[in-house]
Amino acid sequence: MARDVLSIGQVRIHGGSASREEAMKEAADILEAAGAVTGAYFDAMQQREQTVSTYMGNELAIPHGTNETKDAILDSALSVVRYDGGVDWDGEPVTFVVGIAGKGDEHLEILSQIAILFSDEDEVAKLKTASTPEELFALVSAAGV
Repeated sequence: MARDVLSIGQVRIHGGSASREEAMKEAADILEAAGAVTGAYFDAMQQREQTVSTYMGNELAIPHGTNETKDAILDSALSVVRYDGGVDWDGEPVTFVVGIAGKGDEHLEILSQIAILFSDEDEVAKLKTASTPEELFALVSAAGV
């Protein structure tokens, strides 16, 4: 990827669980704190979720906004949050919530990198055993995201 869309401050690990809404809010808050989105992005994420679930399989959900809400995106960025207690994502078990904001078409490239990383069960197992945000960040970064 041409420039860094993920920094250590955008990676978190929680021992407990969260609701889908709480997880989406945290993803949006991290992206907003990184200067990538406006406060309207959380609503955009919720809108998309009502139309189509962003659950991807392999314990991964990637909440992101709708095409109509592109003006809420200021820059490309990612947030990576692991919930060890899990998130019930419309009945699907989710451990990793990766928030994505992509300026222009960059979100497609970011999405494909995330999809490749999480399609490998060995990689997902490694991501689950990372004991610190730093370790999790290093593993995601090493995947070229």
